[in-house]
Amino acid sequence: MTSPRFKKVVCAYSGGLDTSVMIPWLKENYGCEIITYTGDLGQGEDLSGVKAKALRTGASDAVVDDLQDRFVQEFIWPAVKASALYEGQYPLHTALGRPLLARRLVEVARDFGADAIAHGCTGKGNDQVRFEVTSNSLAPDLGVVAPLRTWELLTREMEVDYAVERGIEIPITREKPYSIDKNLWGCAIECGEMEDLWNEPPADAWQMTKDPSDAPRGSVEITLSFEKGVPVAIDGVALSGVKLIQQLNELAGHYGVGRIDMVENRVVGLKSREVYEAPAATLIHMGHIELERICLDRATFNYKQKVAQDFANIIYNGTWYGPLRDCLQSFVERANIHLTGEVRIRVSAGLARITGRRSPFSLYDEGLATYSDGDTFKREHAEGFMELYGLPYKTVAAVRRASGDDPLND
Repeated sequence: MTSPRFKKVVCAYSGGLDTSVMIPWLKENYGCEIITYTGDLGQGEDLSGVKAKALRTGASDAVVDDLQDRFVQEFIWPAVKASALYEGQYPLHTALGRPLLARRLVEVARDFGADAIAHGCTGKGNDQVRFEVTSNSLAPDLGVVAPLRTWELLTREMEVDYAVERGIEIPITREKPYSIDKNLWGCAIECGEMEDLWNEPPADAWQMTKDPSDAPRGSVEITLSFEKGVPVAIDGVALSGVKLIQQLNELAGHYGVGRIDMVENRVVGLKSREVYEAPAATLIHMGHIELERICLDRATFNYKQKVAQDFANIIYNGTWYGPLRDCLQSFVERANIHLTGEVRIRVSAGLARITGRRSPFSLYDEGLATYSDGDTFKREHAEGFMELYGLPYKTVAAVRRASGDDPLND
């Protein structure tokens, strides 16, 4: 048995396979007092049952919080404003939830006088980084216990056997060993037969979206209203952030919109096949980016795309509480100040597309853009523009030709 190092440990607890096994394992190997912490990020589970299960399996106390509104306001909306999509696809639902859960884990540890926190993250995953970097950023004196990096249960099958031997209820079986992480903003599914990149995700793996081939025929059109980059209404009906996301999840999921199957680059350096569902996130990001297209000038729009990538990397890499995110968020907030307007989206089986957009801050001028009557563009100005715009390249060509380096000979 491992000698006890900590007297009291607060464990991040979801009730999934890893954390279900972790409580009795810590009791057996560390002999410490265990308090569990569970945050409700809209995963749609009965968390009273999760609390009861934690106490049943060895925890001395179990804390459960409803964090949904805070999750939306402090994490999801800033990511939407930043247009943060990791590697251009992943809306970061798991990654966005981790800094909030880790912060609360640290706060609960302080409340209970604990000397360490524990998490059920694997040694090859991203979440260990997100939990531990957050803890180090907010409470560097707290210890960290990471059983999955040290225990003898080297496979998910071994964990299942450990749980079965001890009568611990677990949400998976050997036949369906999927790792599923779900919250209000989306769902991540991995493991099982999906570890073979050639295999299509099995039909029973999906949690939030209907198979597009089974979706209703026809389509439905909705109008999303934004204020300063934040979605506030659907079809003119104002909704709270949580309700708006829930409604869009139901609508888009019903049509099979929001499925993502990608191979991504993990923080620890390996590539991983990830299957995501993000019905509401897909529609909201589409609408937000469309408003950027009409309301931001070209230079700001192009620069913001670079910031979006950096912001997404910060979230994914677990450095939410670092100085760079604060600095970038200041730019993001300023860039969103005029992103107010409406975007119309048509949703059909497996597809969402923009059908209209408008804003009082739109920079689109129909008179300048049209080729029909009402054209206000002064074409005679184009000649001078062409002369000046091409001047640097004309100068380079002249100098090189004079030195015998004719570009036509390349």
